[in-house]
This record gives sequence, structure tokens and C-alpha cells, in this order.
Amino acid sequence: MFNRLISNDQPRSRLLAVLLALTLLGLAFAPFLFPGVKALSVAAKVLIFVVLVAGFDLLLGYTGIVSFAHTMFFGIGAYGIAISSNTWGPTWGALAAGFALSLALTLVLSLAIGLFSLRVRAIFFAMITLAVAAAFQTLASQLSDFTGGEDGLSFKLPELLLPSTEFSEEPFLGVSLDGRLLCYYLLFVLAVGMLLSLLRIVNSPFGRVLQAIRENEFRAEAIGYRVVVYRTLSSVLSALYACVAGAMLALWLRYNGPDTSLSFEIMMDVLLIVVIGGMGTIYGAAIGSVLFLLAQSYLQDLLRLGSEATAALPLLSALLSPDRWLLWLGLLFVLSVYYFPTGVVGRLRTRAALRALASSKQA
Repeated sequence: MFNRLISNDQPRSRLLAVLLALTLLGLAFAPFLFPGVKALSVAAKVLIFVVLVAGFDLLLGYTGIVSFAHTMFFGIGAYGIAISSNTWGPTWGALAAGFALSLALTLVLSLAIGLFSLRVRAIFFAMITLAVAAAFQTLASQLSDFTGGEDGLSFKLPELLLPSTEFSEEPFLGVSLDGRLLCYYLLFVLAVGMLLSLLRIVNSPFGRVLQAIRENEFRAEAIGYRVVVYRTLSSVLSALYACVAGAMLALWLRYNGPDTSLSFEIMMDVLLIVVIGGMGTIYGAAIGSVLFLLAQSYLQDLLRLGSEATAALPLLSALLSPDRWLLWLGLLFVLSVYYFPTGVVGRLRTRAALRALASSKQA
């Protein structure tokens, strides 16, 4: 039953299995294990980025396509929820309509980009997607009547998801049972469901064809597969996952603006997470998102503690200043790429395979 649930995609490493189990349990019980507004926000952001990065990895890691338009679809999902809630009010019908319309717009745009652009090769497709994403960000900033412009849109959710809604007068394990907690678990169920569906996709015959195209596009076409069709379908699926992640972001923040969901910095974060977790491994999206977002959220706090502890050493204290957290984050990324060139998941799987090979030779 469990193998069917994960589409027979075993971790193939005991350590990786332990890390994945800890990640799942940590996110499932985050509100109770790590109480506090910041900790819960970090956990919610991890869930959102797991879906966003996993969808992008379908495009980059499994199909071998580099695209910079992923944040555009991310923003469409977020704006769909924001605009519909602002226009039609905080109702479940408005949320459903906004979500459906954003998915439809994502489908049309991704299909158009795929059909017109995927016939070009490598860097040319990446440049086209970058130009389209930049144009869409400018458009979102200019259409202030619909999108709120640079100020963005704040909106209300149905009462059931609001922090002011209390389901119990008494806290449970020190945590208030309110609408905010329900919203978090809604994101958790969505993230797990989307991840399992992606595992099913990449381990299906369709996923195997995508990997064949990644390895050798000309051979895949020579044996009869229509490469453009498969690449377009991969691009569309990846965009739809990004749209869902954007809707999750809007639900959690109850706000959306150009810098929140359309920023190029988000695209860079996604690329970094894919490299850290491991390209071509859906599990890498979960591991990479946890590692990167924890470092991004808490590195400044750790540096502040280190700077205070080394106050007697001015040079070291200045080097550990929280203002230099980007320097240390970049250094950590360089070290992770050096020691884990195939990502954390790829490295752990390779180590497990080598150990199994060595033990079989000894036997």
C-alpha cells in the first residue's frame, strides 16, 4: 500500500528515508512542536515552496528545460485568489472561482509559450521565458485597478480560515485551535497531495519519456516520440503546479503584490533549492526547501548569537554580524554544491548504492 502511495519511488537510502520521515512529521506537527508566529510562517512557506520547486523540477530535472517564467504562473495563482476575493467577497465560491480562472489562464499561457517557444533550443527558450515573465511583472504593476499596482492587494478569507475564528475556548497542547491552524493544515494536505501526484507522474510511462528526452532528445524522436508534444505537456504541468503554489501563498498571507509572488528573487531561490535538494528527484524539493528556508529564516539569528558570543574578538564579531547573513548563505550554498554536486538526495542515494555494491562483492 505504501509503495503504491509513493508510486514505487523508494528513497533508496536509509538516511534519506529518515530525513524524509522527519520532514513529514516535522511539518505535520509544526504548530505543536514549534509554537510561535514565525515558526508557523516558516513551516507554511516550506509547504508552498515544496509544491513550487517540485513542479519546476519536473521541467528542469526530468525534462531538461530551463525556464524563468515559473514565477509568472506562481503570481497568476496568487493574484487569482486575491482579485476574486477582493471582487466577490470572502466566500468559498469566490475562492473556487479565482482558483479555477487562474488555472485556466495558466493553462492557456503555458500552452502558448510551449507551442511557440519550445521549438527553439536551450538558452533561447530560457531568454523568451525571462522576457515574458518580466513583461507580466510590469503589467501587474501597471494594472493598479485590478492588481493594486505596487501596493498589492489585501483581502479577506472565509470566516472559517480567519485567526479570529476559535474552534475551542481551551488551547490544545498550548496551541489555539483557530482558523489560522486550519489554514495551515489545508496547505499541508495540498502540499502532500501535490507531491504524491508528481511522484505518480514522473514514475509513469509519460515520466520515463520525459527522462529519455532529457538524456537524448534526438534518440527519443528517432524511436517515434513527438518531443515537442511531450515538452509542451511538461511545461504545462509544471506551470499548473506553480499556479497551485501561488494560490497557497495567497491563502496564507491574505495579501499579494508584485514583489510577493512575481519577484525574480523567488526564481533564484527556486533554482538554488533544486540544486541543493537534487535535480530529477521529487524528494529533493522537500529536503532542499527545508534546508534553504531554515537557513534563510534563522541564519541571521544564529549569526547574532555568534556575534554576541565573540564580542571580545572584534574582527570575528564583525565577521559574524547579522548584516552579513547573505555572505554566509552564499558560502553555505557553495559548500553544498562542492560536497553535494548531485544534491543531497543524489549524494545519499549514490552512497547507499556504493555501499550495497561493496557488500555484494564481499559476499
